[in-house]
Amino acid sequence: MMTNPTGRVTQGQFSFLPDLTDAEIAAQVEYGLGKGYAWSVEYTDDPHPRNTYWEMFGMPMFDLKDAAGVVQEVKACRKTFPGHYIRLMAFDSTRGVESIAMSFLVNRPKDEPGFGLVRQEVEGRTIRYTVHSYSTDKPEAQRY
Repeated sequence: MMTNPTGRVTQGQFSFLPDLTDAEIAAQVEYGLGKGYAWSVEYTDDPHPRNTYWEMFGMPMFDLKDAAGVVQEVKACRKTFPGHYIRLMAFDSTRGVESIAMSFLVNRPKDEPGFGLVRQEVEGRTIRYTVHSYSTDKPEAQRY
């Protein structure tokens, strides 16, 4: 990970910053609520960049008007899955479709194994590369 000397998974907004505190998370949620966004909490133990569909924790919070409710859901998800990646997703439905307007990590495991680049030489001197998540070397529920 030449461009990421810390070795941390960098997905979503704020990923190169130190972990957000609950107060900073609440401030971002308030900002999104002010824009009319609906929030959801998602978690995974496989943060591969192409793994865009994480497990949803609870239902999306479409009618929520207070950031405290979202932070409460984040805390409940952290308690249930302390060793998983957890992210908040904000949906913007103002254009008639639900598109993601904000996304950022709010929890990560203590040890992040990272990713490796696998080189494959195939016919015609063609070289292909695959990103391999080291976390998937262990079975699900034993990764962290």
